[in-house]
Amino acid sequence: MTLTENLTLARLRRGDMALGLGIQALRGSVVPMLAKTAGYDWLFLDMEHGSMTLDQASQIALAALMAGVTPIVRVCADALHEATRALDNGAQGIVVPHVDTAAQAAAIVQALRYPPQGSRSWGGSFPQYGLTPAPAAEAQAALNRETAIIAMIETPEAVANVESIAAVEGLDVLLIGTQDLTTCMGIPGQLGHERVRAAYEAVAAACRKHGRVLGMGGIYDREWAATYMKLGARFVLGGADSGLLLAAAGERARFLRGLAG
Repeated sequence: MTLTENLTLARLRRGDMALGLGIQALRGSVVPMLAKTAGYDWLFLDMEHGSMTLDQASQIALAALMAGVTPIVRVCADALHEATRALDNGAQGIVVPHVDTAAQAAAIVQALRYPPQGSRSWGGSFPQYGLTPAPAAEAQAALNRETAIIAMIETPEAVANVESIAAVEGLDVLLIGTQDLTTCMGIPGQLGHERVRAAYEAVAAACRKHGRVLGMGGIYDREWAATYMKLGARFVLGGADSGLLLAAAGERARFLRGLAG
């Protein structure tokens, strides 16, 4: 059996936008189908801030592979052991938060890529291959190619070091965590602040220079989403399940209560 293609990486390599749906509250195999039907390309399975377990993330990832949506798991910054287990059990990408230095970025690549790019341990058979055993050398090279590694830029230190972070071979995306960035800057929630705009410009320039993709997270209003996408953001987190559900449910509730008078 052939390897399931990472459709999000394919879109990014063509220069297209890849739109993600954050999953914190929802669970189960219906999640990828909902995302696909709604027009999303990838799932942001959040094990950093959500209560999602590795088993729950893996079950959603299995369903996502069949639905044609890319399962991408965010782990905690110091939990690369969970990242490799997520990849072994269906994930096609990993997001690592709070990457502030090139040394941290290099350690992530080392942990998540197979030799010669890294030192990831070989697990045998994978959901990405339909659990069919594949020749190790061929499969490792293919999995290296089809696994997305995303480093989050969330602090002024990371922005200051972005040139050297972007230069680390093996990274695919630099994802700006805009909410955390504004918090660390002492301007929480000021998404259009000049320091935030300057940070996006710096990260975008480093991505262009080193062949990485600029990612945008935490920006959901029309004005600033448009501004930062014009700088080249193509790996875009479109929102989280709870927020989108509450917005739609709240609108419907207000409409129906209005009819009742």
